[in-house]
Amino acid sequence: MLYICPTPIGNLEDITIRTLNTLRFADEIYCEDTRHTIKLLNHYEIKKPLFSLHEHNENMKSDEVIEKIKSGKNIAYVSDAGMPGISDPGSKLIQLCIENGVQVTTLPGASAMVVALVNSGLDTRSFTFVGFLERENGKKKAQLEKLLKKEETLIIYESPHRIKQTVKQLYEVFLNRKTVIAREISKKFEEYIRTDLQTLDYMLNYEKKELIGELILIIEGNKDIKQEQVLSDDEIISILKEKTDSGLSTKDAVKFVSKEYNINKNRVYNISTSLSE
Repeated sequence: MLYICPTPIGNLEDITIRTLNTLRFADEIYCEDTRHTIKLLNHYEIKKPLFSLHEHNENMKSDEVIEKIKSGKNIAYVSDAGMPGISDPGSKLIQLCIENGVQVTTLPGASAMVVALVNSGLDTRSFTFVGFLERENGKKKAQLEKLLKKEETLIIYESPHRIKQTVKQLYEVFLNRKTVIAREISKKFEEYIRTDLQTLDYMLNYEKKELIGELILIIEGNKDIKQEQVLSDDEIISILKEKTDSGLSTKDAVKFVSKEYNINKNRVYNISTSLSE
């Protein structure tokens, strides 16, 4: 079997007893970076054969892991921190194992995005995990414009050397919203900056505040979207007639009603055809 094992996101005590027992039980351990994982294994006095499996060799190494499991070995996989497969290697390995009939089990454990969301103080009832944004500016802007209308809380990962530009672009596209930056979660210098996009943009790009370490942006969802109003066909006809009588063209009246009452434009248009009958 393949065991997906979440590892500490900061403090080495952020690990479950079950994960430790699984790492001791496994025949071999594959990991994102052997130099990083060996420190964890040494801390808990776990001695197992250790092999690398990262984003650049995941396809090739996955075949190797599958063959070993089919030959009877139990393999554990860990990324550098947190849950493998979440903005980390591991998802391709899991996919290929499932496609090849190899059993996979994922252990519960630390996940930075969940910790950041819960501790942000923003709405946790519904959220979108974005992960890392596109790097190329044009693609990033298009991505942000798609996210603009989402009403749920957004979770975005970012690196220290891109955070200033990203916050500026977020403010330009989203305008002002409540925002939290979670930095260095579960580490010595853990910090939460609870503010808004306008203030954060000023802090980073004008006051030149430097943020280092692992960063997670938690951003309030769009609260300005109008809910579609429940109007009968007769009510819509009445409003359309009122607008056309006041001088608007039927086309402009349809636009007005659709936008003002947040009603599907095709529905309003279809109803408007009865005005000329």
